[in-house]
Amino acid sequence: MSAVALVLVLAAAIAHASWNVIAHGISRAGSPFLWWGAVASTAVWIGAVPFTGGLGAADLGSFALGVSVSAVLHVAYMAVLQRGYREGSLSTVYATARGTGPFLSVIVAVLLLGERPSALALVGVAAVIAGVVAIGFVDRRPAGSGRRIDPGLLFGALTGVAIAVYTIWDAHAVREWELSPVAFMVGTTLLQVPFYSVAVRGRWGAVVALGRTQWRRILAFGILSPLSYILVLTAIQIAPVALVAPLREVSVVLVSLFGAFVLRESRPGWRIGASLVVLTGIVLLAL
Repeated sequence: MSAVALVLVLAAAIAHASWNVIAHGISRAGSPFLWWGAVASTAVWIGAVPFTGGLGAADLGSFALGVSVSAVLHVAYMAVLQRGYREGSLSTVYATARGTGPFLSVIVAVLLLGERPSALALVGVAAVIAGVVAIGFVDRRPAGSGRRIDPGLLFGALTGVAIAVYTIWDAHAVREWELSPVAFMVGTTLLQVPFYSVAVRGRWGAVVALGRTQWRRILAFGILSPLSYILVLTAIQIAPVALVAPLREVSVVLVSLFGAFVLRESRPGWRIGASLVVLTGIVLLAL
């Protein structure tokens, strides 16, 4: 993996971890937060489009198709994720999703996009995914004895499928049609606003209240969340999806370490050990 791509993805992970730490708590507000997130992301970054290559080399039709499909896929991903958080424990859903998504992305990238990572790189990918899953299961509680399948595992896996699908589509769109990552991200978030507007119908009072009390955190999200994905899309243009998809999950490690050392969350030794596994994977990917 090239040094430039590695730096881009690691920077994306830092940006992603940062907004998660800053917006800790309000992201669970559900649809009102998702509506504000889409609006803030669009408003903050739309002014940068003319200075970052416009739409890219694509014609308007290709751009419209790319962002339209991506918007639907991202909304579907959030819908499945939110349902998973309602049905199962957060840690189980998150761990399963963040492990399954990159794993499936690697498989699809090899089978459909024709990518051929080296054996050493694949070992690094496996280490990153294993470490991320281990971190997610730190606080996992056992499922009730009367259930055959833990709903957290089921919806986590479905969320992972959604992650893999939007990752592969977005990679295909920005590569095939040479789209500008900034314009692609802005178009995608803009088209998500109508979906979330339907989701918050009848709850506009909650939307206004959230915006009034949490505007600083929403603004931080609007800056950092798109930035993290813009960096990922840029990396995808110069590096294999099979390597970028797992590496972006380093954000999980950063948030976990923040929880261990700042918030004094449980089992810091487990968190640090799993983080070292991820670090080993990063080193292998950098070779």
